[in-house]
Amino acid sequence: MKINTRIRKKFRVSNKVKKVSSNDRFRLSINRSSKNISAQIIDDTKSVTLISASSTEKDIKQNSKINKTELSKIVAEKLAKKAQDKKIKKIYFDRGIYKYHGRVKIFAETLRKNGMEF
Repeated sequence: MKINTRIRKKFRVSNKVKKVSSNDRFRLSINRSSKNISAQIIDDTKSVTLISASSTEKDIKQNSKINKTELSKIVAEKLAKKAQDKKIKKIYFDRGIYKYHGRVKIFAETLRKNGMEF
């Protein structure tokens, strides 16, 4: 079975992060589309999603005049706030198939400003 380039790239990046993951850190997986962005913090030892945030949620979606970079900042702030409530500070950043550039970079920098370590 032939696997296309996007799937190979995703497995390559995600598996590197999963190999070094430990019990004190969780994995932050990010997903970006042409209009929306979403992220989730995953515990790989139990295979459970702990926290998630998305730009398609009702309270974020009400502001329809926001551009995509501002949307990334808002979602990152919301995710950081939820993580602080659950006392999660240290994570591994799994960028998936996306380059660390543009909205993904802004997302990561906003998380760092709000107290996340990776």
